[in-house]
Amino acid sequence: MAHTAIAYAKASGRRRAMAVTSSIGPGATNMVTAAALAHVNRLPVLFIPGDVFSNRAPDPVLQQVEDFEDGTVSVNDCLRPVSRNLDRISRPEHLLTALPRALQTMTDPAACGPVTLAFCQDPQAEAYDYPESFFTPRVWRIRRPQPDPQELSDVAETLKRAARPVIVAGGGVIYSGAERALVDFAHAHNIPLVETQAGKGAVNWQDGLNLGPAGVTGGDAANRALSEADLVLGVGTRFQDFTTGSWTVFANPERRLVSINVSGYDAAKHGALGVVSDARVALETLSGALGDKTWPDRDTEARAGWFEAADAVMAAPNAAGLPTDAQVIGGVQRQAGADTAVICAAGTMPGALHTLWRAARGGYHMEYGFSCMGYEIAGAMGLKLAQPGKDVVCFVGDGSYMMANSELATAVMRRIPFTVVLTDNRGYGCINRLQMGCGGAEFNNLYASSNVETQPQIDFVRHAASMGAHAVKAADIGDLETQVRAVRGRDIPTVIVIETDPYPGTGVGGHWWNVAVPEVSARPEVRAARQAYEQRAAQHGAD
Repeated sequence: MAHTAIAYAKASGRRRAMAVTSSIGPGATNMVTAAALAHVNRLPVLFIPGDVFSNRAPDPVLQQVEDFEDGTVSVNDCLRPVSRNLDRISRPEHLLTALPRALQTMTDPAACGPVTLAFCQDPQAEAYDYPESFFTPRVWRIRRPQPDPQELSDVAETLKRAARPVIVAGGGVIYSGAERALVDFAHAHNIPLVETQAGKGAVNWQDGLNLGPAGVTGGDAANRALSEADLVLGVGTRFQDFTTGSWTVFANPERRLVSINVSGYDAAKHGALGVVSDARVALETLSGALGDKTWPDRDTEARAGWFEAADAVMAAPNAAGLPTDAQVIGGVQRQAGADTAVICAAGTMPGALHTLWRAARGGYHMEYGFSCMGYEIAGAMGLKLAQPGKDVVCFVGDGSYMMANSELATAVMRRIPFTVVLTDNRGYGCINRLQMGCGGAEFNNLYASSNVETQPQIDFVRHAASMGAHAVKAADIGDLETQVRAVRGRDIPTVIVIETDPYPGTGVGGHWWNVAVPEVSARPEVRAARQAYEQRAAQHGAD
């Protein structure tokens, strides 16, 4: 349910949040992964785990983890590094200061993230005469920090001197509500833009200045523009390694890095010339500082060529055999409408969707800061709760589905409809390809290459149906499209299972990702992979 709460906050643009409760023991430690996910993605959620008795009378209590050297430690201390703020409520009156502080953190655009209030068990049951003023309704306003005039002036002058600027649109664009301001800025000055995983969907894919996804899972048009850029203007991005191709996609040796971010920590990354400000305010102010400055038109054939290449790999197969993930995406894409929102988190599909999916504005919800397996189905429920008018499509591999699927039952009970497209490649195809790409032999990622005599034969359709979902198996891409169309109007989740080929990658786009290969190995494939790795590292100055 913590994942549901996180997706709800993300889909609400950080304007709404949920509280999630648990016991002192495994419920609390289960929250650690979710808290890390929320922390990495700068998303607000209030965690309220139980804790030890403050009076220690029944010490140790059920589920209590005892620290032999520190009597003040409980499992909730595991949440310290993944909480923006943590407090232990050992007296009822602690809430008078702790709760407002929690809400202040969750609504602070720069410090936004998860807050943990660990409630000791005895004060949970105590009565306390809180002042009436404590319950007065309050509106928490999310501030819009203004840019420092000197920082803005420096960026404006640096940008004016650039010949080939490119904008990198991150998730901060969406959280700021700066989508329109970004489009206006780009068109006023004729600057192309590219999308991160978190920023995809801020600008409609059909916008002529939108060159699409960037980085490791990026498209050819976006990555080419970034490689040629002499100024990269990041807006609301933390420049994660997938966005930057492990800091190799910005290949122009003369390029400058400029970063607009509400967080000073993110704005200063990698020596960027930073503007610490709300994204919408900064873009509007910077546009005014640039005046009528515009840049020449760029190569439009690169954008058209990229979409042509993507169309080819997403086309329905014309031969026998299992479809690829790209063909599955193509089948769903052809049935998508302006109100379709896709959600994913781990495995093959996040990269493939970033590369290939054509998102209408607000139609893309990817948890790729933590790439957390098990987020998908719970997250789809949170997305649908936050945006009931959206046609929510959740892409999930069989590996992630096996890890966490029980929120299907919750969604059935609550009558929360969404579509799950479950790609069954009989294992962990994404990691298998990575294993092979680093020169390793296939081992323990696909059932077929595992050292077991009896291969699992999992009937995902019957499993999902047993929880009350409408579940079907698509025979091929054409049948997949038929089943996607048939979903509309149902009031419960629909699970569409389709078998896929685990070996092909996306087939187009992409960029180098710094995944180290062993220096020493008896396998010639590893030695060859190491040689290729060293060549790329040297080429990009990453060695």
